[in-house]
Amino acid sequence: MHVPQIPHLTAADPELASLVEGEAQRQHDKLRMIASENYVSEAVLEASGTVLTNKYSEGYAGKRYYEGQQFVDQIETLAIERARSLFGVDHANVQPYSGSPANLAVYLAFLDPGDTVMGMSLPMGGHLTHGWSVSATGKWFNSVSYGVSRETGLIDFDEVRDLARRERPKVIFAGGTAIPRTIDFAAFAEIAREVGAVLAADIAHIAGLVAGGAHPTPVGHADVITTTTHKTLRGPRGAMILSTEEHAKAVDRAVFPGLQGGPHNHTTAGIAVALREAAQPAFREYAAQVVANAKALATALIERGFDLISGGTDNHLILADLTGKGIGGKPAAKALDRAGIELNYNTVPFDTRKPFDPSGIRLGTAALATRGLTEAQMPQVAAWMDDAVTAAVKDDDGQLDRIAGEVRDLLAAYPMPGHRA
Repeated sequence: MHVPQIPHLTAADPELASLVEGEAQRQHDKLRMIASENYVSEAVLEASGTVLTNKYSEGYAGKRYYEGQQFVDQIETLAIERARSLFGVDHANVQPYSGSPANLAVYLAFLDPGDTVMGMSLPMGGHLTHGWSVSATGKWFNSVSYGVSRETGLIDFDEVRDLARRERPKVIFAGGTAIPRTIDFAAFAEIAREVGAVLAADIAHIAGLVAGGAHPTPVGHADVITTTTHKTLRGPRGAMILSTEEHAKAVDRAVFPGLQGGPHNHTTAGIAVALREAAQPAFREYAAQVVANAKALATALIERGFDLISGGTDNHLILADLTGKGIGGKPAAKALDRAGIELNYNTVPFDTRKPFDPSGIRLGTAALATRGLTEAQMPQVAAWMDDAVTAAVKDDDGQLDRIAGEVRDLLAAYPMPGHRA
């Protein structure tokens, strides 16, 4: 049963309510290991579903274009103050609708069309909005990309420096969507200063780890920081831009009126709640557990013959090349989903297969830690993954169903925020 309960939705639209209940049950019954997903608290769920969704609030606190902002202004200010305190930054904008618009705001704040931007190549672990060719950021700007070493799977900063010196980008993005190792923000900052570029740290995946002290912070190195508010931060689907005071006005103008109208006030409220939760001592324990789980799972997978990019992980994320297992990432991901293990197929560095049918899978441990799983369960998770991949190669659906049942039995002992049996 979904929590908070949805009796009015059930009465008004039973078909949709049934789908919501089904999704809650699905989230409860599966090992949710998509690296960009998590569970929010019931407090965040409640805040996100309030009457705040009724209110339109173009502008910023104290400078709105609509009346009736007495409470919305306080809510947004509260979220801003909590973001500034949690991350130790001068300025925070909590209005971006999601991570991609937050990154677009960086372009609008610091670049003109045709200017050069430098980011990590998408197949190497970067994000679409770091200048990849199919994104508007790659079409409207001169994009140059860096990658990782074929031998180590790690960023070669000598190559990054040489590329930056040659191309002279105005903005350099650090971060991405499939980076299993610690991001050296100090090294990026040194290169950015040398070439006169703005350093933008995209910490969408690791924001919760940064807030919880489980990953080094970009604060003090990056001029501007973008992040989603879900993933490891365990907030609603939104985003923030953090910056030095020097860039505050440019960032705010880029978000509004540059890219969007009124903020989603119910999401802002959910962000405020999540930021308060992330400031508690228990969140530091959670962040440490996320990393401990990932390291334990990586070790167990390696012992079972999985080829992990860079040989392991420093954070919540694991990227595996399944070539040696005799199966592509897409059929493996679909088989694992049937087996109760939810992750995504993913391109790996230097992949010889197409992006929609790549060689790899990407997985993370943020949601597992939220449910209360620890290192003790990671060898069993690895065993299930290995069995499921083997079953997929053999087209053994019975084995997949067997694993799914065992996963449900395990998870029955670990409560899920947003669901009650």
